[in-house]
Amino acid sequence: MFLLAQRNLFHDRIRLAATLAGVSFAVVLVVVELGLYFGFTRSISNLIDNSGTDLWVTAESVPYLELGAPFRRAKLYQVKSVPGVADVQEFLHRPALWTRPDGQQTIIQVVGFNPGFGMGGPWQLAEGSVRDLKIPDGVIIDRNYESKLGVASIGDVVEIAGHRARVVAFSEGIRSFTTEPYVFASAENAHNFGSIADDRVQFLLVKIEPSADAQAVQQNIVDRVRGVSVYTTSEFSRMTRYHWTFTTGAGIAILLAAALGLVVGFVVVAQTIYATTIDHIKEFGTLKAMGAPNSCVYKVILIQATIAALLGYGAGLLASLLVVHYAQPAGAPILINGGIVFSTFVVTVLMCMGAGLVSINKVTRLDPAIVFKG
Repeated sequence: MFLLAQRNLFHDRIRLAATLAGVSFAVVLVVVELGLYFGFTRSISNLIDNSGTDLWVTAESVPYLELGAPFRRAKLYQVKSVPGVADVQEFLHRPALWTRPDGQQTIIQVVGFNPGFGMGGPWQLAEGSVRDLKIPDGVIIDRNYESKLGVASIGDVVEIAGHRARVVAFSEGIRSFTTEPYVFASAENAHNFGSIADDRVQFLLVKIEPSADAQAVQQNIVDRVRGVSVYTTSEFSRMTRYHWTFTTGAGIAILLAAALGLVVGFVVVAQTIYATTIDHIKEFGTLKAMGAPNSCVYKVILIQATIAALLGYGAGLLASLLVVHYAQPAGAPILINGGIVFSTFVVTVLMCMGAGLVSINKVTRLDPAIVFKG
């Protein structure tokens, strides 16, 4: 059966090339779009996921990170007094105007935290140290944004919202999911850069005691501190991802593009395998005239589809990895992992076998007498 399927599939090399091109295109579209989707969602919540905190305290009913609103600093001390709370530090996330040394301007996202407490800061450093933010006006930017922000080395001086700032360290691989780069600063400097009064805070990062129950501490803060909302890190991360992925429609668009790739691949493979089946209809008629059951014919067609799936998947995966390799320097957040590779393989095989069912329906109704017709 395998040899017959192989002969049928490879008999017309041009048609085979069209089949593999269709499968490969579908694989590339699915892998890259899923990679974009997961890379996009990861970059949306990377500040939250890597904050190193247990609980987030926000102004009342804040639905996601970017909508954080300032509230009275007095609440920081109220949260500290809640049983089970080990530490509380403020955190800021505000847009600001960055002025490059050459005078050009761009919008950034200032991320303010307290250096030395292990919560809210950059998690991957390429050069320098978080402790260097204690230097007056110090900031940390990511290597990916050096050109955009007009800096090249530690010590370069810029201006943020009319205030002097100096680059003291570089992070690596910390990308914003928008075009606005993250710029890390001490909470004190972030108040100036983000135009927040000193008696206000935007977020509180809460570390609970190892022996305390997180849900109990969360509820105690809600009960004792008025006018705030309290979320676990996973809850706040999920809320932020959900907003940008589904409320804005960005995630839906990416998933629809992946689905489109499957549709295109299915149509191309179905059409090609169907045409191959029609070209060899007499051979299938001969098999049936010799008494071969329909199951044998099914196996031939499904083996053809499987061979096309394997070859097309291999070529498509290789092309996908090349796309990811060349897209990374441009800042595209494409995340390819084992789950995506495996699930795409399964979907590709099922897609091709499903396309083969179109041809099976034709052969099932085949009259063996066709062999004796001219």
